[in-house]
Order: sequence, then structure tokens, then C-alpha cells
Amino acid sequence: MDLSTNYMGLKLANPLIVSSSGLTNSVSKVRKIAENGAGAVVLKSLFEEQIIADRHKLETQTDMYFWYPDAVEFVNNFTKDQGIEAYLDLIKGCKDSVDIPVIASINCITPKEWPAFAEKIEEAGADGLELNISIMPFGKEIESHDIENSYYSIVKEVKKYLDIPVSVKLSFYFSNIYLTVKRLHDAGAKGVVLFNRFYRPDVDVNNLSLATRNVFSSHDEITLSLRWIGLLSKKIGIDFAGNTGIHSGADIVKQILVGASSAQVCTAIYRHGFEFIGTMLDEMVAWMRKFGYSNLDQFRGLLSKDDEATAEFERVQFMKRAAGKFE
Repeated sequence: MDLSTNYMGLKLANPLIVSSSGLTNSVSKVRKIAENGAGAVVLKSLFEEQIIADRHKLETQTDMYFWYPDAVEFVNNFTKDQGIEAYLDLIKGCKDSVDIPVIASINCITPKEWPAFAEKIEEAGADGLELNISIMPFGKEIESHDIENSYYSIVKEVKKYLDIPVSVKLSFYFSNIYLTVKRLHDAGAKGVVLFNRFYRPDVDVNNLSLATRNVFSSHDEITLSLRWIGLLSKKIGIDFAGNTGIHSGADIVKQILVGASSAQVCTAIYRHGFEFIGTMLDEMVAWMRKFGYSNLDQFRGLLSKDDEATAEFERVQFMKRAAGKFE
């Protein structure tokens, strides 16, 4: 049974990628991930602020630091403990310890100052770089196209320094995801991860304070990535990785059926341990045997939308659902 796949030019033994998280912040954990059969790993993110970590540069980089000067002190102190040299050592250590692709990750918000550092990530041995671009849509004077252009600018700037492939982890806060993904591809991205999952605030009514809830994803959240990968995978020549709500081998199969190259997993491993990687892969194999498939390409994109009438298709499905006739 052949589970191999290609993701942004990287050869993976299988499509299960352990996503950037606390699960991927040490060599020992990455070794366990590889030993249990994952196809690749995305390391815990390094933040743009850690890279530039200079008081003057931070204060001029964005207005946020002018209004919140305490953030500058936090970033500088955080960097002392979680520095860029430690991150480069993490990449080197992982590459020396495992034989699966090791993808670095940078959480960023601007194309300024830090992109040249990406070259050091490649020199350390990373097989690819995932850009977790986390521009929150705040500010009454910021136009939506300005935010989108920042994404494209970041990719273009980073690509000046890299030969290894670059992917972008997106949120779903875009007015036109199709155009956004297409322009990211035109800018040089080889893959996109749909979708990022932000921490979700709640309100503690007893203490009259904000609280963090739902740190882990629920299975129902998979439907968002399934929809958009299914609608886009045959229209744009970029590799898609499904993310969020992937809790079983059947969920990875779903991602392949709608056209994904791979699936990123996090919550399921937090809940069940590294050994669950093998369980998910076994579930994939059992499903493939049941339906007579011997490799992923035989059913990849089987349920993706391949014509141009996407908007009409979505509209009809909504009408069916509203009328109670959805099948």
C-alpha cells in the first residue's frame, strides 16, 4: 500500500504532517514523531519579533508597539530565553536525528527587516519554510487590499533569500480566498495550509474577565478546509495541506478526496499521544483496502470541483439546505 505523496516538491512517505505546536519544539519530540511514522513535521514557530528583537526597530516596525510599549520589553525578554540560535540548533538537531522532511515555521506580520534571516534557516538544513502570516484585520484606516498585499510582499521578500520551498498558513478572513491563494502562488509559494486556527476568547461571567477556551480543535471544524480545498485544488497549481479538525485516518482520507496533498495534525496527537500517528495511518490503509485503492493518486481530488461554476454550485447547495432538500 503506497501512502507516499508530494508536498511543495518534498517527497513524503505519507500525507500526515505534525503541525507547528508544542509537539514540535524539541529534538526528542520530533524523533518520536518520526519513529511513529509521520510523513513530515513543521517545527514550532519562531516569531518575527524574536528575529529583529531590537527596541528601536520594533517601535518603528508597526504602530502596535508605539501604543503598547510593554510589548517591546516582553519580546526582548522572551527572545533571551527562546533565541534564534536555539531555533537554528533545533533545525540542525532534528535533521541529524530524523529522515523525514523538517519544515521550519516563522510567524510574521510584515516583510521588513527579518526576511534575510530565512537564509540561515536554509543553511541550518530545513527542507522547507512555512510562513504563518498572522495579520489581524484591525485598524479603521487599513484597507483589505493593504492586508492582502502584505501577504504577497512577505512571500516575495522571503523568496529572495531561499531555494527551499515556501508555504503559507492562511486564516479564512479573506473576501476572496481564490484570488488570495492564486496570488500567493504567483508570488512564489509552493503550498498553502488551510486554515490557521486562532485561540478563541471567551468571557468569564463570574470574574468579569476574558478567558481562553477551546484551545483544541473539534472534529466539526474540518468542514471549512474541506470546502475550500475541494473548490480550489483543481483550479490553482499549488499544493494544499488541510489543517484543523483532523482527528482520524478517515479525516486525512477526506482531505485527499477533495484534492489535498497532505494533512496537518495536532489536537489528535495531544489527546492520544504520538502513537496515534500509527493508528491514523492504519485507518487510512484499511479504508484504501476496502475501496480497492493502492495509492493516493487513485482517489486524490475525486470529490473536488473542477469547473468554473463554483459560485453557482455553492449557491445551489445553500438553496437546497434552506429548502430542506440537501442531500
